[in-house]
Amino acid sequence: MKTPMALAAMTALLLPATLSAQSATDPVFTAAAMRAHVEFLADDLLQGRDTGSEGHEIAARYVASQFDGLGLKPAGDKGTWLQRITFQKTEFGKTPATLIVTGPAGAKSFTHAGDVIVGINADQPHLDVTAPLVFVGFGLENARLGLNDYAGLDVKGKIVVTLRGYPKGLPSEEGAHLSATKGKIAESHGAIGMIALNTLQSAKARPWARMVQFADEPDFTWVSPEGVPFNAAPGLRASAMLNDPAAQAVFAGAPTTIAAIRKAADKAGGKPKGFALKTSVTIKADTVSQRVTSPNVVAILPGSDPKLRQEYVVLSAHLDHIGISPAKAGDAADESGNRDRINNGALDNGAGIATMLEVARAMAQSPDKPRRSIIFLASTAEEKGLLGADYFARHPTVPVKQIVGNVDLDMPLLLYPFTDVIAFGADHSTLGPIVAKAVAPMGVKLAPDPMPQETIFVRSDHYMFVKQGVPAVFLATGYANGGEKAWGEFLGGAYHHPGDDMMQKIDWNAGARFADANYRITRAMADGDAPPRWFAKDFFGDLFAPQAEKATR
Repeated sequence: MKTPMALAAMTALLLPATLSAQSATDPVFTAAAMRAHVEFLADDLLQGRDTGSEGHEIAARYVASQFDGLGLKPAGDKGTWLQRITFQKTEFGKTPATLIVTGPAGAKSFTHAGDVIVGINADQPHLDVTAPLVFVGFGLENARLGLNDYAGLDVKGKIVVTLRGYPKGLPSEEGAHLSATKGKIAESHGAIGMIALNTLQSAKARPWARMVQFADEPDFTWVSPEGVPFNAAPGLRASAMLNDPAAQAVFAGAPTTIAAIRKAADKAGGKPKGFALKTSVTIKADTVSQRVTSPNVVAILPGSDPKLRQEYVVLSAHLDHIGISPAKAGDAADESGNRDRINNGALDNGAGIATMLEVARAMAQSPDKPRRSIIFLASTAEEKGLLGADYFARHPTVPVKQIVGNVDLDMPLLLYPFTDVIAFGADHSTLGPIVAKAVAPMGVKLAPDPMPQETIFVRSDHYMFVKQGVPAVFLATGYANGGEKAWGEFLGGAYHHPGDDMMQKIDWNAGARFADANYRITRAMADGDAPPRWFAKDFFGDLFAPQAEKATR
């Protein structure tokens, strides 16, 4: 909620001077410094730091001023702190989008944000697509993992119907990656659209009512320097997600019911086989597009080693959040009768940015500078699909071959005294052992992914570096010592909600400890004789960096 912003800003700006007596081996991280950064970034006056908003621009200038005060070097466009990105923003027009199912029981019409959520396609401003349907199971294909859901199916010119997620028992991060590429897989087989259905597991992780809350959010994509909007699967003209009534209509007359399919998919290794459905759909939607800009904020701390300073370690955190929620009937009012609709994003991701800034301060003030150079990246449009990080990874301000590793900081849950950290992606490269060894002296352990159903591996910025062949991990506080309860309550409550503000009982000492942990991790990456390396025969290393030197597991 609203805080005395000027006081918070002054406090944050003064802190580096008052904490200057650092040593390379024992930098000081304080609760007050972490709180001061988040107080500014989560203030109501920044209005939730939405991509393209004035509030985000103010936040970007704040981060740039912090970098400047630390003596870092600007690494944005043309010697500035900002890498300005053009985005294409697309929203639904005034006419409600519809999905009509036609089959043995006749035609049934569904309106967007009821029992269907129609996807936005900026390439189709007046979408009107009719096509037969083919069920393709989970819609996955990968020979290495024994997946071939399209075997024997003809989907050319048709719309595929897929289950969300991936089979139980599949490695969670590989499964998350394949789930994120379903559109490209469908396109490669000639499909012109894709419809997704919940499984029993995905429905628990993301109930339909929760999904509908975000059904009318604009669609964003970055625009290349040549002026071309990015589209990962341009051949897919239409997309939608279906709730149970619409799913039942789609499976009318099918040889297997959707209930039986979901039951089979809920078993370990369950891979329901596909078949042609007896129904077709018509999807209609009108959209309007505009161009907006929003910056990444980028700084470099040059390395001290003459040979290694041309290699870069990236410490990243997203600066954007989701802005102001539209007014809805029944919005909760405070004691003054005001309805709070500002999504302040204190933990998501003011806390991640604060961690990055404090690590940058400790690095810059250390008399013993890191051997490799450090890039500090405050990305934009993470909440729109990891777009700022994707743009930077594809258009870096240093040669991408010289980026040797990435640690991403996103939504550290500073609501309890954490004793473990989750390094999503740690099993695939030497970053796993590096992280574990770096935090061990703190009594902090490295924990495996405790919530694979959330497919978190593909939901934060580090994934965009992985896709460019860079070993990367995403750091979050773990489930131990009260963490599981805190995560459950946050994801079911304040997450992407006005409740993620400074009124939460944030443990700022845990914030200082998290900054300390990430300082140790980043220094270990920067100071090691060898850069982080993919493990030999690793799924992601082989897929995205087949020619890179590999390490023995």
